[in-house]
Amino acid sequence: MKLRGKRFLLLAPCVLVLALTVGAGSASAWAPESSATIHPGVMTFTNASSFLGGASQCTANFVFTDASGNVYLGQAAHCSSTGEDTETNGCSTKSLPLGTKIYSGDIVNGGVNEGTLIGTLAYNSWLAMQKAGEKDPATCAYNDLALIKIAANQVKNVNPTVPFWGGPNGLASSLAAQGSQIYTYGNSILRLGISVLSPKTGVSLGESEESDGWSQQLYTVTPGIPGDSGSGFMDSSGNALGVLSTVEFAPTPASNGVGSLSKELAYANSATGLGLEVAKGTTAFKSVPVPPAE
Repeated sequence: MKLRGKRFLLLAPCVLVLALTVGAGSASAWAPESSATIHPGVMTFTNASSFLGGASQCTANFVFTDASGNVYLGQAAHCSSTGEDTETNGCSTKSLPLGTKIYSGDIVNGGVNEGTLIGTLAYNSWLAMQKAGEKDPATCAYNDLALIKIAANQVKNVNPTVPFWGGPNGLASSLAAQGSQIYTYGNSILRLGISVLSPKTGVSLGESEESDGWSQQLYTVTPGIPGDSGSGFMDSSGNALGVLSTVEFAPTPASNGVGSLSKELAYANSATGLGLEVAKGTTAFKSVPVPPAE
């Protein structure tokens, strides 16, 4: 079954917060999972060291490496968009340039603590498609991946494990079968740091209409919200499945549009020749029950 509806990007807008603290490779050895500060599920802030200074917030999906041993953190391409949240065509919407600084952050004592410079924008599928003159409608609509090259002094703080679930165990080769279980970890600033709300599970509703395998609709009991943009989804085997891009209001209210990571990564490798791969988690995926929100 293929689904189609009106699509809105999931960037968290600038909001008033209670406090603000601004702080100032090789993949041969990862940081311990318990102490790593850069990992799937961290908040990312693009082009501003201060959230109050105008940065939009997204959620990192997975860690990647290239053939030279460089380390990257994934987010959605639209996290660096300069267009409106209804502009979902990556072949025409303007974006910030490669080299844009990316910061990480979290919620501490009710306020936003960000300002740690983790790296720079090294790949953006929207910029890559515009440079290549991409014309395919499905590719333009659904190819939504960006990679942050982790700064040399920050590689020691990276661990590729998805919080709560573990994994990823590898890269999913295709979309999840309709009705199959899926798993994700969102970290929107709008949840105010309540981590129990971050891990979610749900089911695949099938391929998005006219996406040519680029996207599928996924439903969780609580859908992705602004700030969850870019977060990663895993399939029932714990493989990296896709990147959260949009919320859909029809035909299935509050389902999410999730891009196919295998296609997005193949496009990135074709555009860059970097030999990019998903880094496996240091803890294997395990589908444990989601704790109830209190």
